[in-house]
Amino acid sequence: REGGEEEGEEGEEEEEAKEEEADEAKEGDEDMVPKPDYKPPPVIPKEENGTGCNKKTYFVCNEPGSEWVKLPPVTPAQLVCARQIKKFFTGDLNAPVVSYPPFPGTEINYLRAQIARISAGTHISPIDYYKFEEDDEDDSEGEGRDSFVENVEFEHLRNTELVDPALSNWVHHVQHILPQGRCVWVNPAVKTETEDFEDEEEEEEREEPDEPQPEHGPALLTPISEDSDVDSMPAWSAALTSTLVPQYAAAILRSNLWPGAFTFGLEKKFENLYIGWGHKYTAESY
Repeated sequence: REGGEEEGEEGEEEEEAKEEEADEAKEGDEDMVPKPDYKPPPVIPKEENGTGCNKKTYFVCNEPGSEWVKLPPVTPAQLVCARQIKKFFTGDLNAPVVSYPPFPGTEINYLRAQIARISAGTHISPIDYYKFEEDDEDDSEGEGRDSFVENVEFEHLRNTELVDPALSNWVHHVQHILPQGRCVWVNPAVKTETEDFEDEEEEEEREEPDEPQPEHGPALLTPISEDSDVDSMPAWSAALTSTLVPQYAAAILRSNLWPGAFTFGLEKKFENLYIGWGHKYTAESY
């Protein structure tokens, strides 16, 4: 009988120990920090060299005679961030860009992003100087034309027409940069087969996100008369270099959106020039 009582007591102790372990495990589950289900937005791929924002390659130097440095391609993330910050350049391409939100790169990347933004907004040419190729039809997906050719039959406009306040005789010949940071929109919801396989279980539990809306911007060779006003001012100001001999004067256009951007035109010649701080116009101090 004594042996049976001992076995019964041992069995009760084991059960109590198991119950205590179960209670501790339950309390541990309750105290466990929940796992966040946040996933960072997908990385938007950069445009290939020779297309979109990377259509041209740029080289820079600090002073005449010094070594030229090739700027890297610009990424959508850099363009998106560059629109949210305003920094002066130091001249050191390797200098960090201290800002909020944090800029993804150094000064060499920030410089390349600002060049892309300024080019897209201020490179203009007389209307009909460029034309689309006859066999170049609009893209069925709405991406539109991205190239043009010089019009050999171009007939230059009079200087007085080039400085017409209506500004309908000048057009943009660089593609507009979309809010996404690209000239041609891509759907960030489209995933590769590997990504689909890895996220299949998580997507079953999570609600499907709304399909992103495609972004569209002004078409190539859009007249500058359609540019938005800048703080109650027109986007461009036009004038002649001389009012005394207007028949020999050149037409000068100044961008009010990007101070320092100028364009001159005389007969069949024109050129775009920028000398500035790399900052967009703002009415308020910062």
